[in-house]
Amino acid sequence: MHDSKLFQKNITMAQPRTTNLDYLNEITGGESEVTKEFIQLFFDQLPEFRSGMKNYLAEKKWKELGELAHKAKSSVMTFGMNDLGLRLKELQLKTQKLQDIEKYPTYVAEFMNNIAVAEAELKDDMRQL
Repeated sequence: MHDSKLFQKNITMAQPRTTNLDYLNEITGGESEVTKEFIQLFFDQLPEFRSGMKNYLAEKKWKELGELAHKAKSSVMTFGMNDLGLRLKELQLKTQKLQDIEKYPTYVAEFMNNIAVAEAELKDDMRQL
């Protein structure tokens, strides 16, 4: 039984992180208090991002959805979520052209899932700083 717990722990640890603090550490000079402030600012934006994405999608407010995707892109890229940032950029560009509207829910769901994982990772990071 002890071995299976050890094995399970190793599997959990092997999962790649969604966030990467390298860029943030570069711009903060590794100062933990400044890093905490950046993380807290990100946390403060999350309710706007979540409700905005969900509501703009439901209300078919494509222009606003694209603008929020643009704003969120900058924030997620600060935390090393470059793939998500690129997907948000795609969404932004598609909303400008009203292109592939049927795919917008997929972009929003992907954002919601990634942001939930990122929030958990960053909460752990905050405790360790």
